[in-house]
Amino acid sequence: MAGKLIGILTSGGDCPGLNAAIRAVGKAAHSRGIEVVGFLDGFRGLVENRYIRLDNARLSGILTLGGTILGTSRDKPHKMVMGSGEVMNMLPVAVDNYERLHLDALVCLGGNGTHKNAYRLAKDGLNILTLPKTIDNDVAGTDVTFGFDTAMSIATDAIDRLHTTADSHQRTMVVEIMGHEVGWLALGAGLAGGADVILIPEIPYDVERVVEPIRARSRRGKRFSIVAVAEGARPRGERVDHDGDDDAEEEAWHSHSLALVQRLEELAEIEVRFTALGHLQRGGTPTAYDRLLATRLGTRCAELIADDVGGVMVAVRGDDCVPVPLKEVAGELRTVPKDHPWIASGRAVGTSFGD
Repeated sequence: MAGKLIGILTSGGDCPGLNAAIRAVGKAAHSRGIEVVGFLDGFRGLVENRYIRLDNARLSGILTLGGTILGTSRDKPHKMVMGSGEVMNMLPVAVDNYERLHLDALVCLGGNGTHKNAYRLAKDGLNILTLPKTIDNDVAGTDVTFGFDTAMSIATDAIDRLHTTADSHQRTMVVEIMGHEVGWLALGAGLAGGADVILIPEIPYDVERVVEPIRARSRRGKRFSIVAVAEGARPRGERVDHDGDDDAEEEAWHSHSLALVQRLEELAEIEVRFTALGHLQRGGTPTAYDRLLATRLGTRCAELIADDVGGVMVAVRGDDCVPVPLKEVAGELRTVPKDHPWIASGRAVGTSFGD
């Protein structure tokens, strides 16, 4: 066990809890005689061999910090854009740097894209372990991801605040919440914030069915309505394309939400205001739950490394943190089942899902 050296990196979008997880892996590794280095800016740091020693001094005081002290990026080692603008397969370079440092394991913290890239490295012979992080809560194989609770709390707070201005001005408020392909965040925040309508990618909606509860509330003397819409929510019959161009897709998602606002104004003859929460949901101090979750996952990861376990994601299953083979996670998506208890509870209290 003694004398081991491991690397750690954070990849994809930042989210609250990353530093708590880095700290947990590092401190738990140190207690087992394992040294730790952190690669800077995701997989690019691994390819460019840029790293720092994660000693106790660097790990001190980061538990409550949002973001990541290592930096992050969405670079893919098999399709990396180099300084010349050329796209190159840098997997062999990543493998070479891993071997030259004599690493015993590489820990990758990230969401779906990170898990696909991590699995590619695992298939090339690297000993990889991952931790599930994303505010979207859409990583397969785990009950929950760290970062989700904080983002849901932020989005819920935003909906709470919109209630007062919506009531004051007798308006319908449409609030766009992150979630390109899954609706966990919009669903959870919408329910917790008392949204009247929640639209998610898993349940295609009919605009007429969205208007109905707004009209019904007005007939009952309600002065306002709140519509929580996930970025990837679409009208029934409309296909969602994901071509990998993040900027183009973000603009398309935003335009769909604005089109919904326009249709609501036309059909219901009401005043509608639109708010996109955007990156606000990814920033700031992690909640106590996310700090605890990240700490549990990170310490379990160090334990698995000490026991020579690799090729796995450390997943949450009930009250336990368990290893799940990477091949069962990479490329999979955890969507919201249409019969999920959250949806059933929403329908029971009169929430409309536009269907």
